Amino acid sequence: MEHTFPLSWLLTAFAAYTALLFFISWLTSRKADSNSFFLGNKKSPWPIVAYGMVGTSISGVTFISVPGNVMNENFYYMPLVLGFVIGYVVIAKVLLPLYYKMNVTSIYTYLENRFGFTTYRTGAAVFMVSRILGAAVRIFIVVLVLHTFLPEGSVPFWIVAGVFMLLIFLYTYRGGVKTIIWTDVLQTTFMLLAVVLTVVSIARAMDWNFGTMTRAVVAIDYSNWFNWDWSASNNAVKQFISGIFITIVMTGLDQEMMQKNLTCKDLKSAQKNIYTTSITLVLVNLLFLTLGAVMAIYVNQRLGGMQGIGLADALGNFTKAQTDKVFPVIASQYLGLGVGLFFIIGLISASYPSAGGALTSLTTSFCIDFLGFNKKKDLAQERKDKIRKLVHASFAVLFFLIILVLYVVNNQAIINLVYLLAAYTYGPLLGFFFFGILTKYRVRDKVTPFLALAAPILCYLTDLAFKTWFNFGLGFTVLIVNGLLVFVGMWIFREKPSRVTA
Repeated sequence: MEHTFPLSWLLTAFAAYTALLFFISWLTSRKADSNSFFLGNKKSPWPIVAYGMVGTSISGVTFISVPGNVMNENFYYMPLVLGFVIGYVVIAKVLLPLYYKMNVTSIYTYLENRFGFTTYRTGAAVFMVSRILGAAVRIFIVVLVLHTFLPEGSVPFWIVAGVFMLLIFLYTYRGGVKTIIWTDVLQTTFMLLAVVLTVVSIARAMDWNFGTMTRAVVAIDYSNWFNWDWSASNNAVKQFISGIFITIVMTGLDQEMMQKNLTCKDLKSAQKNIYTTSITLVLVNLLFLTLGAVMAIYVNQRLGGMQGIGLADALGNFTKAQTDKVFPVIASQYLGLGVGLFFIIGLISASYPSAGGALTSLTTSFCIDFLGFNKKKDLAQERKDKIRKLVHASFAVLFFLIILVLYVVNNQAIINLVYLLAAYTYGPLLGFFFFGILTKYRVRDKVTPFLALAAPILCYLTDLAFKTWFNFGLGFTVLIVNGLLVFVGMWIFREKPSRVTA
């Protein structure tokens, strides 16, 4: 039965979870300095990092979108997830030993040692653009969902966005990555509780036990894992291969994700963390997709389909944007107050550390890669701390402004474009790092910024041509093509092999 979610409970849940986060922030930031902010003093227990990284890998957008998208794409997401495992093995065997050997704070320091200062700055800039765009869209969607829970017209959107970003800034500005690692534990825990509680509540509503629920899920088309249509963007082979490279780039070559791994005391601990995370992610994503199938059955058999919950037109048609609303609507309006509260807390917990992690990694990259903190030995620690906090605040304001722009535009096509740009900009990092790892050549350092700009454009045109002439979408493999174009460009402008320092 549909019901209205009480505003007082929403505010209470938000306040209680925020208070808990600030308590953890206070505990972890006592006697904190820049080393704590950037690398957590290299004392993070690897099981804690591994468990928390599960929640970090599943953002608020994933929390909302993956279950609902089962209605559009069945379990076709799983081959991508299986590819993640291979990607994590590459990270553990290739990238982590490189980072620990060099004892880096910013992983892009490798590019300076390998190719030169311009490539180093280009790689760091590519990361910052990717992270700013991608994180801004994810934060925007979560804030938008939170805003919809408030009575219409009661609180302006900009206030909700401003409060959200202010709180994220306040709980991370001192402890940095050390705080993020421990709040990631909360994020993972409450997010999984929200999913499990929703599944259990629907099972009770459908009079299922575990066995009958499993049989019901397996029996429907929604649980199909593999799409063998080669022209489809979610083709199983393309998904699996893309999953490998998405993980390598968006985890192994991403300052935010690697910064957490580098807080482990040694390489062996960091590798244990990566292997554990890879297996756990498979199980967690399968849980999310199972929730999607269970919700689909519940909506179709008990609530009159997507039309019955107001997410389809008169003909029963619905879009990807509408399936994104299935989990919020079901949890907040049909399954009781408890599920609604855990959904809100799960959404908040999926968003706070993700946004805080983006802020922390951007601050780290800017301070190390652009302000040269590691090279300025004459700069007093107190002065470094003041500059770091100013940079941290500046990025929080930047996120706030981008969120407001996205809200004013309020166009799904524009939002998708911003997200697409973030995905495209990761490609050059793939090319830079793997040219350095797989070859002994150097490259003309001044050329790499032009390669980083040209490759995404060529990649987009290639994808457009394939769709137009061959009805073949590159899908997530666009990342591979992007990195390959950069690799080829570096090969063209290569210089004679010389002694490589890393």
